[in-house]
Amino acid sequence: MTMVERIYVIAGKDESLVGARCQELLDELLEPEQRMTGLSSVDGAEAVLAEVLDELRTVPFLTDKRVVVVRDADGFVSKHREILEKYFEKPAATGILVLTVSSWDARTRLSKMLPKVGALIELTPPPRWKLPEHLVQHAANKHKVRLNRDAAAMLVEFIGEELAQLYNEVEKLVLFARGETTIRADHVVALTGHHRIYDAFEVIDAVIGGHVGQAVTRLRRMFEEDKSTEYSAVGAFAFHLRRMFQAKTLLDQRTNPAVIAKQLRIWSNKDRFFAQLQRISLAQIAAFLEELAAIDHATKTGQGQAPVLIEQLVLRLAGAGAGR
Repeated sequence: MTMVERIYVIAGKDESLVGARCQELLDELLEPEQRMTGLSSVDGAEAVLAEVLDELRTVPFLTDKRVVVVRDADGFVSKHREILEKYFEKPAATGILVLTVSSWDARTRLSKMLPKVGALIELTPPPRWKLPEHLVQHAANKHKVRLNRDAAAMLVEFIGEELAQLYNEVEKLVLFARGETTIRADHVVALTGHHRIYDAFEVIDAVIGGHVGQAVTRLRRMFEEDKSTEYSAVGAFAFHLRRMFQAKTLLDQRTNPAVIAKQLRIWSNKDRFFAQLQRISLAQIAAFLEELAAIDHATKTGQGQAPVLIEQLVLRLAGAGAGR
């Protein structure tokens, strides 16, 4: 950061994203050894305005600035708007105020005053296609570890797009892979998705083989044995089907199955995996993936439940003869 402002407002509805950006800002503003005397942080619900202003106006000790952070400050700002407007008119010379809020109304006087004395940092969660890259950066910044790009993409497949849940899974992976230099896809499979990928494999195998009763039984058992499967089943099926699509495309290009297995990291059930591909067309796999995308949208918008929708899909595929 080339210029230090007197006031920063970090606005965003995702608490984990706002918290991470606030930490980055503090790293830019203060050296670690300056924080003991140069940093004050308080929750907005407990913040006393007079104390916040006193901290900002107090002459710094052993540092050239004092940083005061008011977290979750929506209520704090609404309650003390008039006095904050006066502070914005003449902020402390050596104090830096950082407010984290869920939203920042551009129509207010405070909002219009901010550009003259500070900066607004607005945060929105990255789109799905950027989430793996975001998780790689998060792991490096927060945990000082390298998260493999394939592992990050797999996490998004299994867990979904909710950043708080994804951050939580990264933290668990850091503990799980302690001592490793890199968190890899096999760590994710072992900790998060091994049984779900295996179950999805078995359901798809039964459908392709024409064993509809076996497919439905296996599918129902998936949801009965682990209630959290409802939120990750679509990802598990999509993960397996995408590998099938890639492998089928490579097979059609006459690529050696051993090369495909290595490239796509197919280590278990290798023979059965390629046997599946012999009994299903590329168009059928693509149709299966399109149906899963529709199910994913329906579950996220409250239009249906994953167990019911996936079972209906399995029955349709079996009726259409996916293995013929």
